Amino acid sequence: MAKARSRRQPSRRREKVDTRRRKRTVHRFAEDDYVDYKDVALLRKFMSDKGKIRGRRVTGLSAKRQSQVAIAIKNAREMALLPYVSTKQATSKPRR
Repeated sequence: MAKARSRRQPSRRREKVDTRRRKRTVHRFAEDDYVDYKDVALLRKFMSDKGKIRGRRVTGLSAKRQSQVAIAIKNAREMALLPYVSTKQATSKPRR
């Protein structure tokens, strides 16, 4: 004998409003744009203030374009156009 399924009442909760932030795009590339390692001003937009390469979630780039940007930043670092780390020193307590 099959067991009768009980029907659940629809929930009376309020619908959730989507309050998530929109993803901010740093730069929009045209379809045929080339990411050049010599364009330091453009590459700095994809780096944090500490000198790290920002991720795809932050920049809003596609995987292919993010890879091109990362390679261009690495080439610019190798040519000494961009720093590996920030020149600013973090102010912290001296170690004892």
